[in-house]
Amino acid sequence: MALDIIIVGAGISGLCTAIALRRAGHRVQIFEKSRFATETGAAVSLAPNGVLVLEHLGFDFARAQACRHKAWEVMDGLTLKRITLQCLESVASITGSDYHTVHRVDLHKELLRLALDTTTDDDSTPSVKIQYGSAIANVDALNGQVYLGDGSTRTADLVIAADGIHSTVRGCVVPPDSNTSNKAIETGMSAFRFLLSTETLMARPEIRDALRMKTGDSALLADTSRVDSVQHMIWYGCRGEQVQNFVGIHLTRQPEKSSGDAKSDMLQEFGHFNLIVPELINLADDVKCWPLLIHQPLKTWIYHKVLLIGDAAHAMLPFGGQGANQAIEDAGAISILFQDLHSAEDLPARLALFEKVRTKRASRVQVLSMVKVGKEREVEEEVMKYMEDGLDVPNTFASRLVHDSGFDVLERCAKELEVARWTNHSL
Repeated sequence: MALDIIIVGAGISGLCTAIALRRAGHRVQIFEKSRFATETGAAVSLAPNGVLVLEHLGFDFARAQACRHKAWEVMDGLTLKRITLQCLESVASITGSDYHTVHRVDLHKELLRLALDTTTDDDSTPSVKIQYGSAIANVDALNGQVYLGDGSTRTADLVIAADGIHSTVRGCVVPPDSNTSNKAIETGMSAFRFLLSTETLMARPEIRDALRMKTGDSALLADTSRVDSVQHMIWYGCRGEQVQNFVGIHLTRQPEKSSGDAKSDMLQEFGHFNLIVPELINLADDVKCWPLLIHQPLKTWIYHKVLLIGDAAHAMLPFGGQGANQAIEDAGAISILFQDLHSAEDLPARLALFEKVRTKRASRVQVLSMVKVGKEREVEEEVMKYMEDGLDVPNTFASRLVHDSGFDVLERCAKELEVARWTNHSL
């Protein structure tokens, strides 16, 4: 029996989950408040744990022009000299897949294609429908109803909230009178982002030379002028290395110190870096700046017929590059746990398995995301609150790499489902 499932949000999290549900045989209706049919933004880092799920969902990495990354380099932002180089050539033998980067627009287009593709459908294949420009006004978690902004109502066996860090639906699961805040927490940090074509960079001799110095596919340019500085720039390619992606992490500028123009502000923040950095910024046509926000880990992502996923459940910081990958993991768990689900009466048991696999795991990654690589011991005590039996505490870069990227959510869910079926044959 196919279930009727509503997904709120058509971003990476919502589309991955729609694909997973469709493959499991369920009918999906997505409501997206935006009127645009595609994503905007810069590039996304795909770690092996996310790549594994995307492969399972049929994602075409070549079509999405994804770049496989073989090395991660830390460079002195002032001199461009190498500090460390982490080879990723053999990472697949440890984690099961490789690291990739992909432009967010290309990632979204490929996910949209998979969600809506009807070329192999027959009459029995369930559909995914997307309704754009449809904001959710409220949700009745007990009855599985969503109230749209136009006054209409839709009912489903399950409502999945994939509506991001400022989720409208999250308040149904985390009531205002709870000890956990529904508001995103300001971290005091922000991120500048911009893209440049590789062709443009190669036309500049001094930047071309810097490109050749950057032996890693991904590079972090660190501010070595101050020991406690959070400033750094992340630089990696996407779209078959035809485009270079830049992210500049910095302390949020106070309103009185901001020019109101992101490009001018970035030049001031990173003006003391190597001379090529201001030149890169000057070449950018469109510099954006976003505050870095986070949520407290939640005890539960479920309330009656509502399930939180993605940033609505576990918004995190970019340190470690796991934000999108954890959302993809959510979809991977659903792809396994919602197979052979023949009745809405079985939903609570399957959702309980979902939480068993995902909540503590994502909470650990969420806590680790608050510190840069190499600073894991600073949050070790907090990470310990979410540890599970048989796991080593990820308190070093190497153990964090294995913990974050080496997790196979598909295998874990399959095992949990098998055990549950032994003890409860109705599953």
